[in-house]
Amino acid sequence: MRQITGGAAVATGRVTVDTPRLADNGHSVPLSVRVASPMTPADHVRSITLLSERNPRPVMATFHLGPKSGRAQVTTRVRLNGSQRVRAVAQLSDGSWWSGDAEVEVTESACLDAT
Repeated sequence: MRQITGGAAVATGRVTVDTPRLADNGHSVPLSVRVASPMTPADHVRSITLLSERNPRPVMATFHLGPKSGRAQVTTRVRLNGSQRVRAVAQLSDGSWWSGDAEVEVTESACLDAT
């Protein structure tokens, strides 16, 4: 996380990670992230990064947003290498960093072929 934030402090809150608690298949797990932000030119989300604690490559995706995005929300599907906590880290226009996470139980792992 230090590489993403440049060593800046990360507060908990404002970021909501929504994913099924139980995923039958780790190859395609639905995931949605929302950040509490008015998305105005003065106060908006710059980026949202998805992190995995057990995947061979912990940074799963980074989404770049701005005030014209309308909403600070992304929805995607991710591959997960087993049961784990998925974390989302958001950078706001004021330079602050916020995070949220969700636990996912995966019955069939993915990412076994990555190095």
